[in-house]
Parts: sequence; C-alpha cells; structure tokens
Amino acid sequence: MFEHVIEVNLLGVWRTVRAALPQIAAHRGHVLVNASVYAYVNGAVNAAYAASKAAVEQLARALRVELSPHGATAGVLCPGWVATGMARPVFGGDELATRMREIGFPRPLAAAVPPEAVARRVVRGIERRSASITVPRRWQPVGILRGLVNPLCDRLLIRDRELQPLLRALESAATDATPADDVPGPRLPPAPAGPRDAAPPPPAAAPERPGPRADPAPPQPGRPGTHR
Repeated sequence: MFEHVIEVNLLGVWRTVRAALPQIAAHRGHVLVNASVYAYVNGAVNAAYAASKAAVEQLARALRVELSPHGATAGVLCPGWVATGMARPVFGGDELATRMREIGFPRPLAAAVPPEAVARRVVRGIERRSASITVPRRWQPVGILRGLVNPLCDRLLIRDRELQPLLRALESAATDATPADDVPGPRLPPAPAGPRDAAPPPPAAAPERPGPRADPAPPQPGRPGTHR
C-alpha cells in the first residue's frame, strides 16, 4: 500500500508533467501540481500520503526555477480537508479515524471545505501563476511558520494521552490482518519500471505439479487502515 500511494501520488504526477513539459515550455505555460497540507503537517497514520505530498511540493518548487528560462511557471496546490468521499472516514465514517482527526487538528483546521471552494481558488491561482495555493487560507500561517510549528506539534502528539491508546488500537488491528506475503499462492515477478501506459498482461498459469495440493487458507479479516 505504501508503494502504491507513492506510485500514484508522486510518480503519477511526475509522468504527467514530463509528458506535458515540452508544450509548457514552448508556449510559456503554467504547471499546477496537487499536494496537500500534509506536505508539512505530521503524517502519523498517513506516512505514505504525507511523504508523497511533501515530494510533490518539492517537485513544483524545482520546476518553477527550472522553467523560468523558458518564461514558463509552476505552482503547487495545498488543500486542507476537503468534503469528498476520500475524507468520509475521518468525518464520521470511521470512529477511530474521526477521533484521531479531532485530536490531531485544532478545531479551526479540522473542518472540511467544499470542493467548489477549492476550484475557485485554483482558477484564480492559475490565472495569477501563483507559486502556491492554500485552501482554506487559515492553513497559510501553519505553512509559513512550519519550521517553528512542526516541532511543537510533534511533541504535543507524542505526549497526548488520548492519542496513544488510539494508535495502539490501530496498530493491533493492522497486526491482526494477514500480511500479503503470508497468503499462499504463486509469487508474480515485479513489474518493470517505467510509465504504466496499459494494463499488464495476465500472468501465465503455473504448471500442475504431481502430488497432493492443499487448498489455500482464506485470508484473515482485519480492520482496514484509514485514508485521507
């Protein structure tokens, strides 16, 4: 799951931008990539997501400098909580995830904004070729002061007595689930590196082997992880 999130959120962004760069440079265009406030807030329980968004922010910053000789620009979008299906688990869809959001984010920052609010800011930001777009604006001081705010937030989360048992509960649920490597069956070779322009071909059937063969054990139920 960690690698899949990085594959989509970071490498997917890079492959899309790479394909468009010649036209962007030739026409002095603008690139806007989608990150998140998780580019700079603590990514506990969402480490893959936070790491991918931090990397996307760095990609946009580098692109803005590298495109400047061509008269082109780049920017990054950092939305906070947005009222979409992806955020539903942390807004009542999952009790554990919802409580973690309430503990981890102060009340003004814990509320979700409608997608339309993000769209309006995106349009204005593209028209102005903004280097950074933060939605809602109440997140801007956190981003600007991240060097001071982040160590304090990390310390508070580590010492939060209500958060600790929730982390333990989530850890236990993940431990109870059967890891993918423990599921019997053939092991497929890793996919080759590079753009995924088409679905991979189905794997060839494994040859039958003589002798008794046990049926694979059913997967064990487990609590799915939370996603933002």
